[in-house]
Amino acid sequence: YRVTLNQNQNIEDEEEQTRLLNACHQRCADRTLKVLEKNGSIFIKLGQHLSAMNYLLPLEWTTTFIPLQDKCPVSSYEFIEEMFLQDTGEEISDYFSEFARLPIGAASLAQVHLATIKETGQKVAVKVQHPALAEWANLDLALTRFSFSTLKRFFPDYDLEWLSNEMEYSLPQELDFALEGQNALRAKEYFSHIPELPLVIPDVIWAKKRILVMENVSGHRPDDLEFLDSNGIDRDEVSAALARIFNEMIFGTNAPLHCDPHGGNIAIRKNNKRRGANFDVVLYDHGLYRDIPIELRRSYAKLWLAVLDTDEPRMRKYAKEVAGVSDEQFPLFASAITGRDYRILTQSVAIARSEEEKKNISDALGEGMLQQLVQMLGQVPRIILLILKTNDLTRSLDENLHTRQGPVRTFLILARYCSRTVFEERVEDLKSKGSLFWPRNLLGLLSAWLGYIRVEAKLELFELGLSIKRLTGMA
Repeated sequence: YRVTLNQNQNIEDEEEQTRLLNACHQRCADRTLKVLEKNGSIFIKLGQHLSAMNYLLPLEWTTTFIPLQDKCPVSSYEFIEEMFLQDTGEEISDYFSEFARLPIGAASLAQVHLATIKETGQKVAVKVQHPALAEWANLDLALTRFSFSTLKRFFPDYDLEWLSNEMEYSLPQELDFALEGQNALRAKEYFSHIPELPLVIPDVIWAKKRILVMENVSGHRPDDLEFLDSNGIDRDEVSAALARIFNEMIFGTNAPLHCDPHGGNIAIRKNNKRRGANFDVVLYDHGLYRDIPIELRRSYAKLWLAVLDTDEPRMRKYAKEVAGVSDEQFPLFASAITGRDYRILTQSVAIARSEEEKKNISDALGEGMLQQLVQMLGQVPRIILLILKTNDLTRSLDENLHTRQGPVRTFLILARYCSRTVFEERVEDLKSKGSLFWPRNLLGLLSAWLGYIRVEAKLELFELGLSIKRLTGMA
């Protein structure tokens, strides 16, 4: 990088400077990918984190690391057999009548095999941790910490130690499959009360620290557009379903937040029996969950409502409440949280991202904004980093669907959940002051309800328009 940057100082042609820098990005990303794949385990997980940082890293880096989401090294069957015996005291053949020697998928921390339970004949998916992971995890974390501290020593403006700190906090949870089983059951229970959402979370049969046996539920990646189109599954409806599911996780009362919703952890399957949609959204990998404190959730909802209303003073107010960012840092934080050029936020965040806007963001990252962003992310609360990650992953899922209406509908859905959160807070506040039927409280309740209904009506009218277009063949 230093060679390229020094070389660019002697070149006046801006296009040539950009070309050389992009080529350098690609070379470094390719080399890093090979190193991550060769080292495996935690380094694959690190690459997955980096692939989600569209708001931080150049496009060459994030796109190069996408294969790490679901194409990872495989542990041998013999190692899996040995680990199963160590952890359960039984041979694989004692419990399963069939167990596929080759996994159907491999990730950074584990791989999944299809099997049949001997006693019941049930077809299941068995998630097994890579056996060598526990032995090397602490060393790999130490190497990751050393790498980022070395980077900071040579490039003080690029302090990424917060990323290694987050991995040290999160990884022990992700390595505990018994905890993952509890997270899955908790999420399944929560969403069982919202049957209108087409979410399927596989049942957990049993779990140990390194082994998780689940109901076998398969599907296709959400960016498999050929599968969606050939099965008559409307991309717009998939986009809307994903928006509702993850906004419910962020804004729902006591809702668990899945913090790793990349394309490899979500599947779409056809389901003609489901009312209101002809598909299911299957959610896997429940190792990394967080609970958003209620006050933070409410301030975050108000921040988004301010963004959607293009109300900059309110944006600044709630950005400070949510992440403690200063007025100087605010434009940068607003861009990070929305994935948009800050200048667009003063117009309308629902405008589709143009190639020019993407180029402006990329150029800004190369003009000093990257250093500021890295420094700011080191200061914000850890939960905000995970919300940023979830935001960026779900935004990437939506963009890869190439929907007809662009981001307008997803932002209306977001507004609905934010308005509901603010409405619930207002009702709670009014109840604390006495009966809701007191005249003053009743007027406050009516005002809050009208604000919520205004957003709800906008979304209903928009979705009605989409239905009419589909029926008339205009969509």
